[in-house]
Amino acid sequence: MRKWKNFTAERVAGFKCKAGRQQSIYWDGKTPGLGLRITTAGSKSYIFETRLHGRTFRVTIGDLRTWTIGKAQAEARRIKALSDQGIDPRLQQAQRRAENEAQRNEVIRRDLKVADAWNAYIRARRPKWSARHLADHQNIAHLGGVKLAGRNQLSVAGALAVLMPLKLAEIDSKRVKEWLRNEAEHRPTQAALAFRLLRAFLNWCADTSDYRGIASANACQTRIAKDTLPKSVPKTDCLQREQLPAWIAAVRSINNPVISVYLQTLLLTGSRREELASLKWNDVDFQWQSLTIRDKVDGKRAIPLTPYVAFMLGTLPHRNEWVFSSPMAASGRLQEPRIQHNQACSVAGINELTLHGLRRSFATLSEWVECPVGMVAQIMGHKPSATAEKHYKVRPLDLLRMWHTKIESWFLEQAGIKLEDVQPGLRVVGTVRGNKRKTKRPADELHR
Repeated sequence: MRKWKNFTAERVAGFKCKAGRQQSIYWDGKTPGLGLRITTAGSKSYIFETRLHGRTFRVTIGDLRTWTIGKAQAEARRIKALSDQGIDPRLQQAQRRAENEAQRNEVIRRDLKVADAWNAYIRARRPKWSARHLADHQNIAHLGGVKLAGRNQLSVAGALAVLMPLKLAEIDSKRVKEWLRNEAEHRPTQAALAFRLLRAFLNWCADTSDYRGIASANACQTRIAKDTLPKSVPKTDCLQREQLPAWIAAVRSINNPVISVYLQTLLLTGSRREELASLKWNDVDFQWQSLTIRDKVDGKRAIPLTPYVAFMLGTLPHRNEWVFSSPMAASGRLQEPRIQHNQACSVAGINELTLHGLRRSFATLSEWVECPVGMVAQIMGHKPSATAEKHYKVRPLDLLRMWHTKIESWFLEQAGIKLEDVQPGLRVVGTVRGNKRKTKRPADELHR
């Protein structure tokens, strides 16, 4: 049988859990239904018990340290009034808790940093990205200030680094326009890339429940880029025929043999810079004279291993799995050959020739040997542009090799390089501008 005692501060402080029980409840004589529950651990909390729709139910009001006796009694009377009206106070409590939780979550959402959402975006999208696309996202948000391996300098912050410490809720069109204007002044190309990546990121946020509605929906309007970024002009840098001797001579004189061979191979294969830089030794078949290139479009493609390129690759050291290895790079392979290339171009008297310009040079200068356009496109990894090229012409590697060898032979002829001079016993076969040439290798040539 329940015992009722009017709650006082002294009585409440003296209540204890009865021996042999996990909890004891003492009931207030002044407010029917109000009780004080005490556990064996010593915790004390106010509860209220009443009936609703013919059933007894009990709700917890709160901890003794939080609720005074007067407030607990008032809350008990409020709950009793609701139950008398047929309203379940537990539902109100649940709704109130849900509202409080939503408010807390909204505060957390509003305080969320761009960097946190950006990292979540990368984790979510990473399986669908190529290695290059992932590297773009990591580099563009890099905070900089890290010592570069093998260099006495620190890394430069990425174009999006200045936005990373901000709250995601602070990203609106005004801030994006101000940021883009500052970045476009000294690195417009990186600013344009950063704007595209930021726009895709904000679109992802708008489609993801955890981040929806935090940033401004129109923070990255296309009009902002049009008004802020300078108009892009397609690059046309390309080696001219008369520049080949000076360029090749300057590149061959580079002290680092890996970079020297890399740059010459880049020109003689028309590959993209990262495709060639990521070449592994198991991608090189000296026996069947082929290279397997990690194509960014089709995954990979096989191209001929021409005589001079094969000779150059055969001179490189086997430090690790990478053909163009670098003991100084964390990845173990060549990362940045532009410095030496720019120096070589300066020695050769050639201005503003990029690494991609070497790919453009291969495509352009190949016309001197009247090589079919489809052959050049297949070697370079370009998508076929005509129906016949897409569906009806399947060129074997031997046919590509015939034309690729002619192209290489023409390049070497312009540069004044003779294969038999760089490696005795190696000669060229094929027809270049009406002159018959043959390629012959010793029996043990190019076997590893």
